[in-house]
Amino acid sequence: MSGWNDLSPAIPTGENTSPPLPPQAAARALVQAVAEAGELARSMLRPGMRTWTKGNASPVTEADIAVDALLRERLQALAPDHGWLSEETADTPERLARRRVWVVDPIDGTRSFIRGLPDWAIAVALVEDGRPVAAALYAPASEEMFSASAGRGATRNGVLICASAAGSLSGARIAGPRSSLERLSQTGLALRVQPRIHSLALRIARVASGEVDVSLAAAHSHDWDLAAADLLVHEAGGRLTTYDGAKPVYNRPRHVHGALAAAGIAIHPELLAALGAATSETGNSPRSGVMGIAET
Repeated sequence: MSGWNDLSPAIPTGENTSPPLPPQAAARALVQAVAEAGELARSMLRPGMRTWTKGNASPVTEADIAVDALLRERLQALAPDHGWLSEETADTPERLARRRVWVVDPIDGTRSFIRGLPDWAIAVALVEDGRPVAAALYAPASEEMFSASAGRGATRNGVLICASAAGSLSGARIAGPRSSLERLSQTGLALRVQPRIHSLALRIARVASGEVDVSLAAAHSHDWDLAAADLLVHEAGGRLTTYDGAKPVYNRPRHVHGALAAAGIAIHPELLAALGAATSETGNSPRSGVMGIAET
């Protein structure tokens, strides 16, 4: 028998008892909740703010915990029988019995938050049957509110956004881990590396808004890093998939993902082909410099 921490998709063992919250209504509620959470986080960003390190060596602050508590109070009041998965709440198998689950990253990019940098965000999605159907992502430092609901498109500050229509990977604006960029550069593509975006959710959201053509995520990201940005990208006309082209599935027993790639729909197939070619070149180790990549 498989343990609850394996990679198989979750199979709900019971139905939620309340009527399903329509995705559009859920998205509106999420916008209100993350806006309130963003103000709370900003109010706590001050000298002397308490910080510590979690078991996986990642930082956490008292603001992360306070935002998590606020969001849980707001969202569980809205739908008490929905499941809950958050970076800052101890995980339990209860969520696996729920078709609908709130997936929460109280502060994505905590290191940037601590340092007073702008690239941190609060990201929340409503996942139904393994896929996000409503999402809100708020970047308080730049006052950008991203929102999406299934079949209704994606917006930033109320204005519809669209993923890049770039037709070629050559010359594409790309953001991602240095190791992934170095491997991709070995294909000979001329790529324009964008300044580092520490929040993975925000990095992927930049594909949805068309500001970045390609965003890469290294292996070992979690549901809470991805679910909200995933819906934003797909509703904006882009794709976020594994290197094999599969969409991520959320609310599984194990909420960790492999390497992922996001891009506009026109260049996504070419991107996957290039990533596949780069990955298969086992004889070449990454060089110290990134050939064919122009820093911007």
